[in-house]
Amino acid sequence: MFALRGRRGKRVRHPLGVAAEPDDAFVLPRPLRRGVRLLVSLGTGRIRFPNHTGTFSAAAFLLATGLYGMSIGGHTQNFAQASTTAAGFAIEDVRVSGNEQTSEIDILQQLGLDGATSLVALDIAEARRLIGELPWVESVTVRKVYPGTIEVNLTERKAFGIWQHGSDLSLIERSGSVIAPLRDNKFANLPLFVGRDAETAAAGFYDEFSRWPEFRSRVKAFVRVAGRRWDLRLDNGIIVRLPERDVARAMKVLAEMEEAHRLLERDIAAVDLRLEDRTTIQLTPEAVARREIALKAREKMLKAQEKRI
Repeated sequence: MFALRGRRGKRVRHPLGVAAEPDDAFVLPRPLRRGVRLLVSLGTGRIRFPNHTGTFSAAAFLLATGLYGMSIGGHTQNFAQASTTAAGFAIEDVRVSGNEQTSEIDILQQLGLDGATSLVALDIAEARRLIGELPWVESVTVRKVYPGTIEVNLTERKAFGIWQHGSDLSLIERSGSVIAPLRDNKFANLPLFVGRDAETAAAGFYDEFSRWPEFRSRVKAFVRVAGRRWDLRLDNGIIVRLPERDVARAMKVLAEMEEAHRLLERDIAAVDLRLEDRTTIQLTPEAVARREIALKAREKMLKAQEKRI
């Protein structure tokens, strides 16, 4: 006879004090289990916080709320100004170098500095932009020197000439860019260019005309005509009309006439050199009147001689 033995079932051990969960029990997803355990521990008092943790948390919350409100309301810069100024970082000195035409007062006004302006809160990029808007400033560097000094170094634009457009007088660079209106007489020795488009063509013509220094020193104004050619207004009032092209030929003719006849010392109003085959001389009204008187006197004299014959 055979003895029949049944298989022993495998035992499943559970932790002490924890009942076996039925197969259909709800199990939290793994990412949520740690959070739930923390909440259970807080609720049962198994986790304790240090003293005054609540106070500090409330203060941090209020501080964060205040900073956020200042940011939304646009008061962050004012708060930074006030706090850093009170800490001893107020701007007390501005050192400017490289300026000849730009005054330090203009720079201070442009930056809007006062006794409450903070060096820490100063925006260097914005300061460069504001100073760069001044008419004479070509480039600028701004540097903070703690605790309360700003160093400003300027490179200024160079005035090449004076441009008259209508009744306005402006200082211009060699490129023709307008620097600023002419305010005083300290630039009176600069060449004067008159007319529309004169400012853009001024430098090229002035350099070319330097080949005749004996005439350039006598020019009171270079007048641009119709955007194509130039007239020379001399210091004695004579106008020399130059051609659109081949200025060298016209100036050679003028130099020969001046050497042979002292033309520019005579009582004339204008010399027209625009045509290659002839030069036209215009007399002044006084010279025309004297010439008419002389012609009439000569005509009378000839008639008197004819009667004698």
